[in-house]
Amino acid sequence: MYRKKECVAMLLAGGQGSRLYVLTTKVAKPAVPFGGKYKIIDFPLSNCVNSGIDTVGVLTQYEPHALNSYIGSGQTWDLDRMRGGVYTLPPYQRSKGSEWYKGTANAIYQNINFIDEYDPDYVLVLSGDHIYKMNYNKMLQHHKQNEADATIAVLDVPIDEAPRFGIMNCNPDGSIYEFEEKPKHPKSTLASMGIYIFTWKKLRQYLIEDEAKEGSSNDFGKDIIPAMLGNGEKLISYRFEGYWKDVGTIESLWEANMDLLSPKSGLNLSDDTWRIYGRNNGAPPHFTSKEAKVTHSLISEGCEIRGNVSESVLFSDVIIGKGATVEYSILMPGAVIEPGASVRYSIVAEGAHICEGAVVGAAPSEVEADAWGVAVVASGVRIGKGAKLPAKEMAGEDLPDAE
Repeated sequence: MYRKKECVAMLLAGGQGSRLYVLTTKVAKPAVPFGGKYKIIDFPLSNCVNSGIDTVGVLTQYEPHALNSYIGSGQTWDLDRMRGGVYTLPPYQRSKGSEWYKGTANAIYQNINFIDEYDPDYVLVLSGDHIYKMNYNKMLQHHKQNEADATIAVLDVPIDEAPRFGIMNCNPDGSIYEFEEKPKHPKSTLASMGIYIFTWKKLRQYLIEDEAKEGSSNDFGKDIIPAMLGNGEKLISYRFEGYWKDVGTIESLWEANMDLLSPKSGLNLSDDTWRIYGRNNGAPPHFTSKEAKVTHSLISEGCEIRGNVSESVLFSDVIIGKGATVEYSILMPGAVIEPGASVRYSIVAEGAHICEGAVVGAAPSEVEADAWGVAVVASGVRIGKGAKLPAKEMAGEDLPDAE
């Protein structure tokens, strides 16, 4: 059956997310919960369907089971299509053997046959670990109007942050003449967002050539983009001016969730013109008792609150006991905070249990500046009665009761 598509999206979702430490010991980074009812991967998937791109390959590798189960048929994002839809694409056995995805470019190379099934004119390459809203169709029109071989989305960042990114140096017309990977002395502040649109015939050729090149790291930023620039291909920048955050660290994940509580952050999940879709677990409405006090927080369904909550994001089925205090924290699904416990400036992962009188995290004003950081309790971990988890600490196993 002929299944021609103008543009196919390939979503790279196989990363371990090692900088999220205990939060990603059992799940891939794109499957980490975000914003009270979503997972990180909901954002690029929702952007695709809102942009009119209905064929998406999700390339999984590290701990794929939770992600595969969550995506399912794609119905949540209206991607359960007869022609197109969403597909999970792990590495698989081939006639010439099998291997893990060696890099971002190699992951796309190993799925050339999948892309060829749709004979696309263009391929959109995305990362599965960023929080943002973006109309990819506008970027595609920009690519077509400029007759580009590759278009790279860029974000203007402060000069002191530029060394953290791949930097695109551009001519006045937006064409890219140089790419610098995390330069110590950047020439511009246009940072690559890791979002690419390629003319498929051109990219296909470069993927095959890169795979045959000995010593290649098989990466878009390190290999494919420099090779295209070196050969004089037409690379165009596409400036993005909305909210965007790479939530690859504990601090950035915490900050992005806190941004949901700020009307000036630019991250608005209540915009009906660009919805972010996520799976609903069917929990009942949340409940707050008469002694509870909740201020300036996001509360999801199924929560039972009898304590004090402020400046926090609560996922579904969270239980907060009488007299407990939760401030500037993220409580993921099923977390339990027993009576009298204190959780501040922390991330409490799915199913974690903070026992009576325990203290997790601290305010920045209470510790030395270089000693402060977000405290993290891993999924399913129990912090014992009266125990203490200081700021910047991570509990990847049960912390026993205090003596």
